[in-house]
Amino acid sequence: MPVELFYGILFFVAFFYAAVGHGGASGYLALMALYGVAPEEMKPTALMLNLFVSLTSFIQYYRGGYFLKKLFILIAAASVPLAFIGGMITVEENMYKRILGILLLFPVLRFFFFRNVEDSALKDHNLVIAVFTGGIIGFLSGMIGIGGGIILSPVLLLLQWTNQKQTAAISAAFIFVNSLAGLGGMLTQGISFTGNMLMYIAVAFTGGLLGAYFGAKRFNQNVLKYILAVVLLMASYKLLFTKA
Repeated sequence: MPVELFYGILFFVAFFYAAVGHGGASGYLALMALYGVAPEEMKPTALMLNLFVSLTSFIQYYRGGYFLKKLFILIAAASVPLAFIGGMITVEENMYKRILGILLLFPVLRFFFFRNVEDSALKDHNLVIAVFTGGIIGFLSGMIGIGGGIILSPVLLLLQWTNQKQTAAISAAFIFVNSLAGLGGMLTQGISFTGNMLMYIAVAFTGGLLGAYFGAKRFNQNVLKYILAVVLLMASYKLLFTKA
């Protein structure tokens, strides 16, 4: 894959993910896996990009008044320490790709099958379920190198705790704190970024900034979700069933 094409895809991955309230780690990981980046570089690189893109996305949705602080605190309280622990764990390369391939199916399911929840149908959150869910997702996030928003979002919508834009706001904040915690865990074991890290950040940050603005203020998100779902489904298939 020509390097220009790689950066072009990276830009659009950040753009589309930020538009729906995600940091994009699952997309970055899929792209890097297809490009042949080593797993020990993929994880920290994806989390670093997550920090920049999820923060821009969160700011836009927060300004729109969609952030539910109390629910976020409950979920993040367990996720952050377990994301740190997960970041300390090294997974064998083939197993890593298989787990990543499975996790990529979560946003596919969300984008294809989970529609927006009307405010009249929203339910009160359950403290125990919120904390337990946050802990499990946090651990997986740190171990694989994702922020966890791709797993959290369909769970929130399935439980009918948040509508689509509230989900995006909470997911963006969740991704940021988990990515930071996961990087912290990785630092204790030694960390290795790709040599093109600064360029990755510049491209992803630009795409994320534009995507967050248009997603929070202008876009009908259905088309974006379907495009992302198809791309991630293809990446998941390659990771699970081929020697990616």
